[in-house]
Amino acid sequence: MQSLLDPAVLFFALGVFAGLVRSNLEMPAAISKFLSIYLLMALGLKGGFALAASGFTPSVASSLGLAVLLAVVVPLLGYMLLRRVLSGFNAAAVAATYGSVSAVTFVTATQYLESQSVPYGGYMAAAMALMESPAIILAVMLANALRQTAPATAATPLPRVQPLVAMASVGAATLGAGAMGTAPRGQHLSMGKILHESFTDGTQLLLLGAMVIGLVTGDAGKAAMQPFSGDLFKGMLCLFLLDMGLCTARNLPAVRQQSPWLLAYAVLGPLVHASIAVALAWLVQVPAGDAVLLMVLAASASYIAVPAVVRFAIPEADPSLYVSLSLGLTFPLNIVLGILKKIC
Repeated sequence: MQSLLDPAVLFFALGVFAGLVRSNLEMPAAISKFLSIYLLMALGLKGGFALAASGFTPSVASSLGLAVLLAVVVPLLGYMLLRRVLSGFNAAAVAATYGSVSAVTFVTATQYLESQSVPYGGYMAAAMALMESPAIILAVMLANALRQTAPATAATPLPRVQPLVAMASVGAATLGAGAMGTAPRGQHLSMGKILHESFTDGTQLLLLGAMVIGLVTGDAGKAAMQPFSGDLFKGMLCLFLLDMGLCTARNLPAVRQQSPWLLAYAVLGPLVHASIAVALAWLVQVPAGDAVLLMVLAASASYIAVPAVVRFAIPEADPSLYVSLSLGLTFPLNIVLGILKKIC
C-alpha cells in the first residue's frame, strides 16, 4: 500500500482522474517536450556515472546480453500467440508494441528501487536503449513477408475499429518517437529507412550520448550535474506522469471496444514476459536490481515510440488496437499496480 502513495504514482492517478472528468487541465506542449528530454538526459547521465564507477564487468555484459535476447524473444512469442486471434498485420503491430519498452516505466522503476535501497546498475539505461528497436525491425520484416505472400490483402488497409484517439502530447511523443512519424500516411517504409531511424532516433542518441558524457566525466561530472539531473529528477518525473495520466484517460474509451482475448493479453502478456525475464536472469545469475529492471522492461510496452512508427510502417494494422491496449490498459497497470512492486 505504501508504494501506491508514491508521489509519482499519485500524480499519474491525478492525470487520469482529470482526463476522465474532462477537466481543462493540460500540459503545455513546450513544457511536456522539455520534461521528456530532461528525463532521458538525466537517465543517461545516471547510467554513465554508474558505469564509470563500476567499469565494464561480466555482470554488465550479462545484463546487456539478456536485454537483447528478450528484445527478440518477446515480440516473436507475442506474434505467434496473437496470430491466432488477429490478422497478420495487426498481430505484428501489437507484438511490436509489447516487444519494445517504455522509458517512463523504466524511469519510474528505477526511482522505486532507489526508494527501497535496492542497488542496480546504471548501465541498465543502455539495456533499455538496446531493447527498443529489435521489435520494430522484426514487425516490419513480418509485415513485408505478409505483403509478399498476400499482396491483394496487404493493399487494402483493415477497417478501423474506432478512430485513433490522440496518442499523446508532444512531450510524450518525444520520449521515444523518431522521425518516421513524419512519413506520408500509407507509404510503406523501406527496411533501410527503418534501420536508419532505429539507430539514429533522437531518443537513442540523447540517451546513449548522455551516458557517454557521464562515463567520460565520472565523479566530477556527477557532482557538477547533481543539482539539475539528480535533485530535480523526482519532481520532473511527477510532472511527466501527470501528462501521461491525461494521455491514458484519452485512450480508455477505446479499450472497451477490444475483444476479451486482447484484453487478457494486455494484462497477462506482461506477466508472462516478466516471468521469462526473471527465469533467464536467474540462470545467468544477474544481480537482483538488474533482474528486476529486466523484468520491468520485458513487462512494459512501447506506448509512444512503436505506435508512432508502426502507424506508417504497417498502415494495414489498426492503430486503435495497439494504442488503446498499451496506453489505456498495460501502462496504468504497470505504473499503479506495479509488477515491479509486487516482485519487490
